[in-house]
Amino acid sequence: MPTITINGVRCEFTKGQMILQVAHANGIDIPSYCYHDGLSIVASCRICLGEAMVPNPRNEGKLEPFMGGKLFPTCQTPAIDGMVVNTDSPKSIANQQSVMEYLLINHPLDCPVCDQAGECLLQDYSYQYGRGESRFEETKVKNPKKDVGPNILLYSDRCIMCTRCVRFTREVSGTSELYIDGRGNKNEIDIFPGIALDNPIASNVIDLCPVGALLDKDFLFAQRVWFLRQTPSIDGITASGDNLWIEHNQGEVYRVKPRENMAVNRWWISDEVRYGWKHIHADNRLRSPMRRQHGALIEDDYKRAYEDTIAGLKAAAASGKRIALLVSPNLTCEEAYALGTLAKLIDPQAIFGLGPVPFVGQDQSFPPGAPDGKAFKVYAEKAPNARGVQRVLGAIGQMVLDADAFYARVKQADIGAIIATGNYRHDWADAKTLNAIDRGAGREGGKFVVLIDTHGTALIDHADVVIPGATWAEKAGTFESARKMLQAFEQAVPVIELAKTEGQIALDLIAEFHGTPGMAEHRASVVIVDEQPGQVPQAVEVVAPRARLFNAADIRAEMADRYPGLAALATEVRLPKIEARHEAGVEMVEL
Repeated sequence: MPTITINGVRCEFTKGQMILQVAHANGIDIPSYCYHDGLSIVASCRICLGEAMVPNPRNEGKLEPFMGGKLFPTCQTPAIDGMVVNTDSPKSIANQQSVMEYLLINHPLDCPVCDQAGECLLQDYSYQYGRGESRFEETKVKNPKKDVGPNILLYSDRCIMCTRCVRFTREVSGTSELYIDGRGNKNEIDIFPGIALDNPIASNVIDLCPVGALLDKDFLFAQRVWFLRQTPSIDGITASGDNLWIEHNQGEVYRVKPRENMAVNRWWISDEVRYGWKHIHADNRLRSPMRRQHGALIEDDYKRAYEDTIAGLKAAAASGKRIALLVSPNLTCEEAYALGTLAKLIDPQAIFGLGPVPFVGQDQSFPPGAPDGKAFKVYAEKAPNARGVQRVLGAIGQMVLDADAFYARVKQADIGAIIATGNYRHDWADAKTLNAIDRGAGREGGKFVVLIDTHGTALIDHADVVIPGATWAEKAGTFESARKMLQAFEQAVPVIELAKTEGQIALDLIAEFHGTPGMAEHRASVVIVDEQPGQVPQAVEVVAPRARLFNAADIRAEMADRYPGLAALATEVRLPKIEARHEAGVEMVEL
């Protein structure tokens, strides 16, 4: 295999790779602004210039200066077998300092108020490759701030004209809203008149921008990035399976960003996924169990809610009637397994149904017309795990009904109890759902209804017991995407106070069914946990589990062991890959 030496490190490469790409693949840092793996190569920023020696076949393979010793862009130059590249030579360092000085001539000194501070390449490279002082004494060119779209602000005076955003709108989204206006130091990025930057994947330009020029309106002045902690997650809003970073602090989500996965979403996410997490902190979140007493729902503790739930389910089974379980496509595979196990424990012939799977519009590919392997796809299906729930319930039970068939089935007289789960972003209690899941209040022989949901809907009025669940950001588990790919994700933030994950609720109810001794005085039991270790930890009160702690990895192993049809959940689940990076915050100097 051909090899190249970059800054003293010998690296293997494949034919056609650029020198910068080989360096990145081998963990060698070469500064760059305009280069991005997902965009065309323009070599405009010039900070990646290096010099090299190459073997001359006409001179017995001896090393000679490449291009006569001139500096060349490593991002646009293919690697050559036997080449020796230096981007840390005196000539390369002098170029890096010159480029940084040029970029900072008109750049405003507003790092203290810039949202990009802490993750800005201009800051990092100024420290690593720039000069210690500025020689520019003239007046800086001042450019305006622009509102270029519903989610994006453009601070033109911070722009370094890397053109990543322009290339993205031309080459990836295919919408071409952005262009370059002017020349020289009057260059500006702008939108065409009357055309806003509002395509379905427009906000990816925020992540592409290496400086603080393109900023997220939603995140503007919300939090300093060095306080945020990242948790690897999967799209919990659509069927895409896109890989995400959930960034949070003090138990609150602040933003969602794409996590690179070339087999799934490459470097991008849709704006729907980027901004669709607000339901996690919605005002109508259910925060306490409720049970029906004397015809009215009242808030109560988990002990009474669990007792009423098991008593109602047992009574329905004892009367010879069936129990019907509706599992939301927003729940994880592990939670579907736990709930299905609960239902079959009480009624071995329990009826399983898959909750409504919302669809909005049509699937979209970017760039338009690109083949599936090279396109970023936005899915019309707005549920993350319909296939996973179908797979799990089908393996542990019998036929799994779709929502319409389930609604028709539970209207029949042999159904005595219904366990329904929601966990939708929006109100899913439409007329069809309300008509089917009707407890029959005030009538003899009414169905006993248990609702496990995250947000308040009209369906609450049709339930005998309501138990608050958790959103996908508050749990760990596995989703199966529309690509039929099983992917695991981690819990980002603690479950809100007095709520539990659906998996934990199922395990608690199983323990209640068996009469397993729980924690003493369970009605008042809470556990105080830290969100995660960090600079600003946050103590959160979480209701203690009634049974063993729900652990997604343990449940996956149990599923695969008990049901051969679920072996894929032990062998094919893709776990998030996280590179551990340890950077010293302060340089230590020996005195």
